[in-house]
Amino acid sequence: MRMVFRWFGEGNDTVTLGQIRQIPGVEGIVWALHDIPAGEEWPLERMLELKKQADEYGFHLEVVESVNIHEDIKLGLPTRDQYIDNYKITIERLAKVGVKVICYNFMPVFDWIRTNLFEPLEDTSTALFYEKAKIDSMNDPAELVRVINENPDFSMPGWEPERMKRLPALFEAYKNVGEEDLWSNLQYFLEQIIPVCEINDIKMAIHPDDPPWSLFGLPRIMTNRDSIHRLLKMVDSPYNGVTLCSGSLGVNPSNDIPGMVREFADRIPFAHIRNVRLYENGNFIETSHRAQDGTVDICDIVSAYHEKGFTGYARPDHGRHIWGEQCRPGYGLYDRALGIMYLWGIWDSLERTKQEAAACLQSTTI
Repeated sequence: MRMVFRWFGEGNDTVTLGQIRQIPGVEGIVWALHDIPAGEEWPLERMLELKKQADEYGFHLEVVESVNIHEDIKLGLPTRDQYIDNYKITIERLAKVGVKVICYNFMPVFDWIRTNLFEPLEDTSTALFYEKAKIDSMNDPAELVRVINENPDFSMPGWEPERMKRLPALFEAYKNVGEEDLWSNLQYFLEQIIPVCEINDIKMAIHPDDPPWSLFGLPRIMTNRDSIHRLLKMVDSPYNGVTLCSGSLGVNPSNDIPGMVREFADRIPFAHIRNVRLYENGNFIETSHRAQDGTVDICDIVSAYHEKGFTGYARPDHGRHIWGEQCRPGYGLYDRALGIMYLWGIWDSLERTKQEAAACLQSTTI
């Protein structure tokens, strides 16, 4: 397991590279050029500038999250080919700064949905929260946009104001787009870019839908074990993979995440590991990474990765807001650092047990 840490860049993050450097075992940053609109080419000079910053602290840039997919590609419009060509150019440039994995998603309109960015937990920390009844009764998604963008200090990936201004037009465009249409458009996209990925040794890793069910009448297709299996068979290349997110998939209790790890381990180049607590009414809140604090069995998930000899990248996903930290919602320093140490604790214990078992076996055969 290769530990990485998401960083939004100088002037766009409360966390510094110097602070990340002090977290044990972190070897790289997960990054993006967040100000480049979806569909545009990423400039190589900007990538080289970021690489220079990372190099100063001994970090690699091997995982990028996200190179966003233009809505015309998801919609299957005739204009998609130009945006796919731009994506191919970006892939080629990413290879020049050492990128090995591109995390992306194929969710229409909204990348992720929560109803409160700072919901209090029992210990007075706050976390991202989803209230099912509020979403179910919401007639106008613009209300949700207002909630997400009430946070004035940090842009929220997937909720950029210029993108949200197009909301009515986007909903109109998706009116006649169903799940099978979205599958077809995803396949077209992957068939175009995977050969470029193979040449440049960069793996595509799709992120599951967050949450993994349809909202506001929009189709969502990356939701469970069967959809992952379909994706991997659809374009059957080791460069077509999954960012397995325990938090996104974990809000559906029927999803067996450790089972998915064990089944798809060789096609998971990137792991998001976080915990959520589910409520009987369909609400959920993000918690600490500790297994006992949520509903997701983080211990079994990490055990599954260890059992399969996972050598891909992993990061602690969203954290709580603790100790008075003022930060981008879900992306503070403190709780994610605690999460890393929890994950390393599980991993190191499994390594120790494995070594002791091997030593015991060796002594009995001498």
